[in-house]
Amino acid sequence: MRKIRLVEVRSEIAAGTRGASMGIDAMKIASIKRHSNFFMRFEPVSIQDENQLLFAQPQFKFAKYAEGVFTMVDRVCETIGGLREQELFPIVLAGDHSTAAGTICGIKKAHPDRRLGVIWIDAHADFHSPYTTPSGNMHGMSLAMASAMDNEECEANDVEEETEAIWEKIKQVGGNGPKIDPQDIVYIGVRDTEAPEDHLIEKYGIKNFTTEEVNKIGVAKVASQALEILKDCDQIYISFDVDSLDTSVSTGTGTPVPNGLQKEQAFELNRELIKDKRVCCWEIVEVNPTLDTENKMAEHAFEILEATTDSLIENF
Repeated sequence: MRKIRLVEVRSEIAAGTRGASMGIDAMKIASIKRHSNFFMRFEPVSIQDENQLLFAQPQFKFAKYAEGVFTMVDRVCETIGGLREQELFPIVLAGDHSTAAGTICGIKKAHPDRRLGVIWIDAHADFHSPYTTPSGNMHGMSLAMASAMDNEECEANDVEEETEAIWEKIKQVGGNGPKIDPQDIVYIGVRDTEAPEDHLIEKYGIKNFTTEEVNKIGVAKVASQALEILKDCDQIYISFDVDSLDTSVSTGTGTPVPNGLQKEQAFELNRELIKDKRVCCWEIVEVNPTLDTENKMAEHAFEILEATTDSLIENF
């Protein structure tokens, strides 16, 4: 059986709304309500956050709190890299989605010669850069960070030199150059994108399994086909953003989008995907209890977390 490490990342500086840093503790409350011993079963690693930066205004318009995002991506990279060097399996519980770039960088840093595929279960493509972002919120830039992608073909912003400099630093976390090839990304549930992201999806032929497709062919086939697309990858990282769920479920998250996955679909999907022996890390992000009532989102998220972890254990 693989040895699991829980990695807790309470960072929320890259989100547009406040509260995602509380998502991990909300899931712990959910576990208590379910009388689960989940958080007693695995040794946790907690990564220091930079959330104090939120008490000041962001310095960079097109990359808000970029100095803190760089610090967090670097810290997560070092932690995940160290765990993967020991062949441990990180299950990452994170606040905003920007730190997923650090997870990817850490996986790649530990094993630079292993080709890494990414399954991104999310309502959003998260493929903006400071040159294309409409908001400046860096949780929408995770995959651009990890693939060192500026997308200047779709440049819409006049980015200042200071922003460019820190963006370059972020792209180099964990080693020079891209950590993933965009062609080794598979989306599931993405349904809220902007034109610059659509350009990259089309340019690199990134497959997006829409909610309609999941409904039509079923979760098992989607999981099988997603893994087949990544057949040439040595390792696979799965990132599950709870806003991939439909708004009937995902009220407690910062950027909910209608027409998403049902909880049962996400439950089954993550359990299926994690059975693949190449999966080396799984992550859940963006639970925000301040936007919720009666902790419902965290309860759904914890149920998926526990079931996915059990599936990992059962299949190894």
